[in-house]
Formats: sequence, structure tokens, C-alpha cells
Amino acid sequence: MISAAPFRDRVVHHALCNLIEPIFEKSFIFDSYANRLGKGNHKAIDRAQHFARRFKYVLTCDIRKYFPSIDHNILLHVVARAVLSRPKQLPHSPGDCFVAPCATRNDMNIMWLVEKILQSGRGVLQEEYEMAYFKGDDLFAANRPRGLPIGNLTSQFWANCYLNPFDHFVKRNLRCKGYVRYVDDFLLFSNDKSELNAWRERIIAETAKYRLTLHEGKCQPRSVNEGIPFLGFILFPDHRRLKKQKGIAFQRKYKTMRRAVREGKIAFDELRASVQGWVNHVRYANTWHLRLSILSVIH
Repeated sequence: MISAAPFRDRVVHHALCNLIEPIFEKSFIFDSYANRLGKGNHKAIDRAQHFARRFKYVLTCDIRKYFPSIDHNILLHVVARAVLSRPKQLPHSPGDCFVAPCATRNDMNIMWLVEKILQSGRGVLQEEYEMAYFKGDDLFAANRPRGLPIGNLTSQFWANCYLNPFDHFVKRNLRCKGYVRYVDDFLLFSNDKSELNAWRERIIAETAKYRLTLHEGKCQPRSVNEGIPFLGFILFPDHRRLKKQKGIAFQRKYKTMRRAVREGKIAFDELRASVQGWVNHVRYANTWHLRLSILSVIH
């Protein structure tokens, strides 16, 4: 469910992101691709295919119900460690509360605003959250504030920040040389399948520290030659395909919009813009015949 804040609040969200994005940018790893200038999903796909040519195996991972599961206390801890001027007083565990007696007034004002925005979205995605208990939890764990409204700019940015410490765990602790993450979808590459299996167990344990669970059935090592499902595409070392369900979904949308044009509910230019946007996206895969069949109708 997409839920966006009112216009006035969105202006505040944009201003806040302008303040804290440069701070986080210094700490992001190179291969984190969401909500960053000069990155994006197509760059992530290019990088993943680059690794598919270098390595034999891949571990595909994604988080179960990511936006509804993001824990507010842990997110505050992650943001505070980046924003506050002198974070030496901060706790080392992501589940702890933050205390920053050495922070400047401006730092604390930023954190106050971050907390207020988080509180305003509390419970928005509660119906989509699948309750999970983690080591050390009591019955009150069900009442922990969680969830980010998907339509907000701050939510998109914080969703990337939330797993920034995890990125460093993968690079520093696992020493993974082939790693790509786009929000909650991430890939680890290796020439050793047993190494990927070992990493899988450590990843499950590490993401639990952030109160997140993986789709463990999907999180299995495979040969890169089998195809890598990633961001709506199937990637191979030498070519790409669009996921079949993505093509079917757009064809249904396209038929619905054509009917709306005939009935005068939307303008033809709106249909053209929608198709052109989709074509610009799927041209990153081997979709020539699919694109041709759709474009031939509107031109």
C-alpha cells in the first residue's frame, strides 16, 4: 500500500533529505544503488551483470515485508550515528536507544524532526506486517513502533539507510567482493557455492539484528547461468530478459488504458507517456519484439 504525506509535509521531508543525504553519502558503499545521485536500478542491473561475468554462483536475497518491518528505534539509531556530530556516546547495538549529550543543537533538531516524521507514519502498514519474534523478545515486542509509508521521500531514503550497516558487514566481515543491493533486494557472488551457503546463514543471523527476515526459500545459491532474478529482469552473463509476469502486467495495464482513452476518461497523451516510460525501462533487456508490438499500435 502506497501512502504519501500531505504536500506541506512533503516539502519538509524534501528539505530534511537535502540535509542528511550528504552525510549518509559519505558512508554508503559503492554498490548500494537506491535513492542515490548517479545510481539507480539500471546501474544496479549493469553491476549485477558485470559480477555475473566474473563469478560462477550467486546468492539472491530479499527481505520479507521490508517497509512494514522497519523498526523505528533501530532506524533512529542508524540515523543518529550518521547525523550527530560526536557519536562516541552512542550505543553499539542497533536495538538500543541513542543518547548524544555532545551533539549540537542543530543535530538534535534534525533528530527531533526525524523522530516526529517516524511517529506520524506509525502503524500505516500494520496490516501488512507479519509478526516475527527474535532472540530476547518478550510479549511487548508486538508493540514496537515499525513501518514506513512507502510514498514518502524520507521513507525511500531511510529504507536505503537502514541496511547501510549491513552493507558494511557484507563487505568487511564476509569479505564479499561481488555484492549489489537495491533497497531490500541484494545479491552476493562467489566462485565457491559452499561459501555462499555459509554466508547465507550469517546473513540470516545479521538481518535478525535489524528485526528483518529473509524469504529463505528464495535465498539459495545458484549458477549465474541459470538466470538471476533481479529488479524485474532475469540476468544472464551475456543477456537479459524481462520477467514474464512484468510483461503480462503491463499488457493488462495497457489494454485498460486504451479502453479508458476510447471512453474519453484519459487523454491519448497520457497513454503515450505511460508506454514510453515503460519502453525506456524494458529496453535494458532483450525486449525488441515486445516493444515493437506495443509501439506499433500508438504510432
